[in-house]
Amino acid sequence: MSSEKMLARIGGLLRQAESTTNPHEAQAFMEAAQRLATVTSIDLAVARAHTSRREQRVSPVQRAIRIGETGRKGLRTYVHLFVSIAAANDVQCDVAHNSTQVFAYGFGTDIDACEALYAGLLVQMVRASDAFLASGAHRPVAGVTARLNFQLAFAARIGERLATAKAAAEADAVRDTPPGEGGQPTGTALVLRDKQVELADFYAQTSSARGSWRGARATAGHSSKARHAGDRAGRVARLGQAPELPSARRQLSGPAR
Repeated sequence: MSSEKMLARIGGLLRQAESTTNPHEAQAFMEAAQRLATVTSIDLAVARAHTSRREQRVSPVQRAIRIGETGRKGLRTYVHLFVSIAAANDVQCDVAHNSTQVFAYGFGTDIDACEALYAGLLVQMVRASDAFLASGAHRPVAGVTARLNFQLAFAARIGERLATAKAAAEADAVRDTPPGEGGQPTGTALVLRDKQVELADFYAQTSSARGSWRGARATAGHSSKARHAGDRAGRVARLGQAPELPSARRQLSGPAR
């Protein structure tokens, strides 16, 4: 399946998730979107493995993802959401020191899927945290602390849900491929392993980031109420409106320093 077709189908699942009022149906649509992204990624990886070396093979790329403008509040939690989605889609990330950009390393189709999922989930995260603060349930904790804790928990839960859906899809694909002689991995399992090696090599050769991003932390304080509320919202998140096809590709930039 091409990247365009995959994103069109994901867009359809996102619209179904947005239109339903049943949280269980919404979760099913979201997990279906992730499984579709995973299956497409596996299919393309298998196709690459069978491409002659003399032919031009699809290779990993680096892409700059704009998170927000300098000085805007909440960018670190936005980054946390994107990185959580990326981790479930074979995409490694460097983060700009001011959290305004994420530099994604992976195959183009996988990065496309991350952007599509992020576009919908970011809307849900912001709306859900706004509603929580408006309810006053966070008091007496300050609003800025509650919002940070809420969004961190939301992003973490989303990452877990997507990772679970991806693992299930990969397990199904590997189970459908019989093992080789002596139980050695063949077919899909071998392709997935080779893909990880190729991505790791590409990242090591391309990234010049210093250190690693340690994630957003609630440095202003802790709010258990906000954490629990954010986790609940992440469990039943309905994907917001997302474009059926990807927007114009952003110009690539150098990695974070």
